[in-house]
Amino acid sequence: MGQVPEMPSWNYGQLTQVKVSVQPKLAATFKTTCAANGASMTGVISDYMETYSNANVPKRGYSPNLSTKRQRRAAVRHILAQLGRIKDNEENYMDNIPTNLQGSEVFLSAEYCISLIEEAIEALETAYIAH
Repeated sequence: MGQVPEMPSWNYGQLTQVKVSVQPKLAATFKTTCAANGASMTGVISDYMETYSNANVPKRGYSPNLSTKRQRRAAVRHILAQLGRIKDNEENYMDNIPTNLQGSEVFLSAEYCISLIEEAIEALETAYIAH
């Protein structure tokens, strides 16, 4: 869990360039987050594009096809990966709270959030992955 998608070595025969336009602030945040996590920006975008493309996308919104047990497990694995990333970011946030604020409401809130995410991860793994 919390694995960072890696990009295969660059091979013009295997890859196609896709240009994406986003707000500068979002691009900068994305670049910084990928660097902080040791992730390839291309790998993260490719992972999302693959997940999105393999889903049944109706005219409005994103709704994966969950008709088979395999598809449901794959969707849960995707959710678990997202929860893992959120948990990792919350832990990083908590670790960077100054020592004089540890034990404060902000620190305790982050700690509680991490605890709830861990419970959710455990519940999903028990319900969907272990069976």
